[in-house]
Amino acid sequence: MVLPHPLSETPARAVTRRAVLLGTAAWCAGTAACSGGAMRASSAPSASSAASPFTSPSSASGSRAPAASPRTALPPAVAWRPGAGEIEPAAKVAAVRLVEALGTWPAGQGGERAAAGRAARLGIPEATASELAAQAGSLRPPADAAVVRVIDAQYGGILPDTASVLVVCDQPALTGGAVRPGGTTVDVRLSRTADGWRVTALHPAAPGPAVALSAAARDVLAQSRIELPPASAADIRSGAVHDSVLRAMLHLAGSYRLSVSVVRSGHPLDVFGTDRPSDHPRGRAFDVWRVNGRPVVDPATSRALITGFMRAAAAAGSYNVGGPVQLTGGATANQFFSDDTHHDHVHVGFTS
Repeated sequence: MVLPHPLSETPARAVTRRAVLLGTAAWCAGTAACSGGAMRASSAPSASSAASPFTSPSSASGSRAPAASPRTALPPAVAWRPGAGEIEPAAKVAAVRLVEALGTWPAGQGGERAAAGRAARLGIPEATASELAAQAGSLRPPADAAVVRVIDAQYGGILPDTASVLVVCDQPALTGGAVRPGGTTVDVRLSRTADGWRVTALHPAAPGPAVALSAAARDVLAQSRIELPPASAADIRSGAVHDSVLRAMLHLAGSYRLSVSVVRSGHPLDVFGTDRPSDHPRGRAFDVWRVNGRPVVDPATSRALITGFMRAAAAAGSYNVGGPVQLTGGATANQFFSDDTHHDHVHVGFTS
């Protein structure tokens, strides 16, 4: 039996892999939403086929955030739905539906009270809906209108009765007649009840202000083979991500196209279910949800592709590589790990 490294991202308790049950998620807006029915059902892509609105190199190559777009209309809202291979998809759906509701509003409905009303319409008790709206933070930027389009929903942790779902968002916002690109990542905490998964708290990303960048940071932001969601790009622009992480991304981009989900902000401070600090908030880790355009969670994705990527991450200097496959033969006994939390992404961690 392989024991976890004391600072590894392995949760304290493993849970048995459950059959994928697309059961009814708590607080979903009707049967259509719970089964993956989209706000624009005819055009809603699956998690494995959705086009991802990642930050492009042309808009993220410097230390400044992307500028406003000349567009004057927001794109349509498209509800995220889980694809094949998910563990506890109902937990992800419950988390995503709330994030979509809080972060999408028409003109004049961006206030906290209106956000609480949208949450309540999902079936959340009014008092709880008000608390969650107050916790929305970067999910409610100052804007006339906004649309959340979820890039990915991955686990920050999954245990029998509690979960952390990291909802990675693109969020264009309309302000003063112009559409400005944006987005965030929200650590959504849930508890299992007799009625299903219920959201208990929100922890939105807060990357911090942009600073003068290192050469490695500039290279990562300019690299077209590294797809960065808005919060991860902002993490790098903040200067809080270690060069070991950035150099590893660049090294891996030489052989793979990697779609990053989480770098620093929007991730639990501790390894979920433990009191051990996670490497993510310290700027010493990144997660990848898609390799060469293929989602890690999808059973149709080649396991050879995923295991090859995991071994390449270890060769790039990671002491702690987690994913959906338990590998052997690492430089240390604990270099590779696998659990239910990491069935949907590859974790790449560094000691410094």
